[in-house]
Amino acid sequence: MHRFLDKLFDKDKIEESHHSDASPPQWTPSTDQSHEHGKYENAPFDEYEEAERFCTRHPVEQAKLLPSDMVERLSQEGCKPWGMRLPFPPRFKGSIESGVDKGGAGMTKVVTDKKCKSVCIFSDLPIMAGLYDTRGKQGVYYEVIIRKMGGIIAIGTACLPYPDWRFPGWNRLSVGLHLDDFRKFYEDPDGGRNYETHGLLKKISSGDSIGFGYEFRSSSAFFTYNGARLPAAFSGIYIPRDKYDVYAAIGVEGHNEFEVNFGTDVFRWKEGNDWAWRVEGHVGNFAGSSNGGGEELPSYQDTL
Repeated sequence: MHRFLDKLFDKDKIEESHHSDASPPQWTPSTDQSHEHGKYENAPFDEYEEAERFCTRHPVEQAKLLPSDMVERLSQEGCKPWGMRLPFPPRFKGSIESGVDKGGAGMTKVVTDKKCKSVCIFSDLPIMAGLYDTRGKQGVYYEVIIRKMGGIIAIGTACLPYPDWRFPGWNRLSVGLHLDDFRKFYEDPDGGRNYETHGLLKKISSGDSIGFGYEFRSSSAFFTYNGARLPAAFSGIYIPRDKYDVYAAIGVEGHNEFEVNFGTDVFRWKEGNDWAWRVEGHVGNFAGSSNGGGEELPSYQDTL
């Protein structure tokens, strides 16, 4: 969304910083058409600059072990502990309510006011915890049910810390599908790239579902629409996997209503209901552990 990007950066230097002989293969731009600016030019230049400064000042957090009591809770409650954390004011105007907190097993409901400025909300637990084993797992998945989109919604993932006034996909180690223009973003502060969905994704109506999935084998991100899996959006991202904890990230602006499902309700994408895609399925054993389960993990404090 910024025409100024080419003027600010030497693209060869950017490419060189993303690739080195010592690193595993990383994401490279596809042949999809890219855009200088999106349908909604709602990202002021000063916010872009501040996001760049934020990322310089705050390095990406290394993957961490979850506290032992949380691992135990996940083993007992499954996906129920996952929810969305309330952003700091004043940009966020709205509410986040967890059905689990109310004693049920429902999804997390998010409502934003028309005065809500662009802000990104994150899951309170990573959906991909880098230090844990993925054997027997195909990937991870979560789903969003749109009830009303009077503003803008963007669905994806991010590593923390992330500038929370920026939509997912605009800054480092972040993926996003923006539902205003159906463009996909990965570390792209410009206008994104067209997402070829073979005509499936044309508009958003009340009751529609958009899901995000990450496949471990191909290190690729994909989205679903009303239960149909769409093509891979980006491949070769979030690698090496054990380096990162990756969180669900949803950008909002204006009046919106939606529900976030981490598995407390049935996914519309049927494969997502299989254990091989459950967010809680890979948390519990160290990555590379030789035993199949039962290994007691140290507390988070013990690993510092």
